[in-house]
Amino acid sequence: MGWILLIAALWPVFRKAGYPGWGAIIPIYNIYILVKIAGYHGATVLLYLIPLVNVVFSIFVAMRIGKAFGRGGLFSFFLLWLFSLIGYFIVGYGSSQYRGPGGRAIAA
Repeated sequence: MGWILLIAALWPVFRKAGYPGWGAIIPIYNIYILVKIAGYHGATVLLYLIPLVNVVFSIFVAMRIGKAFGRGGLFSFFLLWLFSLIGYFIVGYGSSQYRGPGGRAIAA
């Protein structure tokens, strides 16, 4: 049941960021997409395999994803990291607009 809710929360977030929504279904690929939305290199997904480093890096990723969708630090920490399911529902189904990887505007 939890995975279904997570997929339902991440699907619109990925679509807003220009990635395929079905990426939320594939376990490691969805983390890769989150890292890319945060503006980090895709190979940094490997940091999730190192104990304690994964916790710290996931906070950095949550902060940058929040910035990418125009959200502040408190929202990012509490709702994209600590209570991520709720936060991704708010970002995905709310009025948040994607501003570019890690909050940097996409060059036109």
